Amino acid sequence: MALVTLRRALPILLVLTLGACTRGGGEDGPRAEPTPAINAVETDLLPTDVAELPDFDLARFETLLEQLRGTPVLVNLWGSWCEPCRDEARDLAAAHREFGDRVQFLGVDILDSRGSARGFMEEFGWRYPSVFDPPASIRDGLGLLGQPVTLLYGADGDVVERWVGPVPPDELDAALRAIVR
Repeated sequence: MALVTLRRALPILLVLTLGACTRGGGEDGPRAEPTPAINAVETDLLPTDVAELPDFDLARFETLLEQLRGTPVLVNLWGSWCEPCRDEARDLAAAHREFGDRVQFLGVDILDSRGSARGFMEEFGWRYPSVFDPPASIRDGLGLLGQPVTLLYGADGDVVERWVGPVPPDELDAALRAIVR
């Protein structure tokens, strides 16, 4: 009797589990109305819609960093499936609310699907853009391992801080305050 009940419940459990894992739908997932990104500057390659998630590789990322030269930039490499990324997501959103008019925040979504990424950004209230890099070519091309990884670039384009793993909020706050002086 218990085996028959389990066989009937298994397909339902599977559908519920898969639905929870994709959060935002399929590869492109449903998109809500456009949400304007709050950017510190405007450039050709910088997304202006939070959920746009344009495809990027290392060369395009480096071109964007060149376009952003003159403005401090915080880059966070993340994935919606990454538990440590979830741990720091609210702190990044709060830091962006305070410093996003003086520091350009940019996410790099890796090894993910757009639907799941959009759901993650919406869940944590991110108002800064991310780019989409499913093979993690940016992370790998920069010689980085794991995620999350957060890089803080000075206005001159040089990395001034690097965090592997969730960024401690007090360290993030201190680094951002120092760079916007």
